[in-house]
Amino acid sequence: MAESVMALYEYEEDFLEVAGKLKAMDVPLSVMTPIPMHDVEKVLGIGKSKVRFFSLTGAILGGVSGFALAAGTALVFLLPTGGRPIIPIPPYLVIMYEMTILFGVLATLLGFHVVSGLPAWKDAPYTPEANIDRFVVSVPADTSDLAAVEGVMREGGAVEIKRVEY
Repeated sequence: MAESVMALYEYEEDFLEVAGKLKAMDVPLSVMTPIPMHDVEKVLGIGKSKVRFFSLTGAILGGVSGFALAAGTALVFLLPTGGRPIIPIPPYLVIMYEMTILFGVLATLLGFHVVSGLPAWKDAPYTPEANIDRFVVSVPADTSDLAAVEGVMREGGAVEIKRVEY
């Protein structure tokens, strides 16, 4: 079993300060908060989500496959069109639009699961206080300079520091 050291904080400012210090020390850490906090993303240097690339790729593939489906069907089953083009663009735009939306949504769903690591194949450290009223910084117990990390956590005003096996 793996072990993690968790520091629980009552105040958001203390939590953000300690998370920034630990990030500056190049310590691998994870955080849990009871409320959405965009400041954590800035402190930890988390960039934009990669899900958008899945969405774009799915939408492009959907548009191309929608056109290929409609045009391929028209070419395989030739019908007399009375001088009009075999592959007319305006009616195919509806099919292309629908396929773009379908593939884009499915690719976004797939991308969300891939990027967020779902389903979780391994356990992660957890404490119930993170869902109620505490801000939590978690560091793996096998970190090289664990004493210094715990010192930073204590100096930052941790309400409680505990070791959790998961």
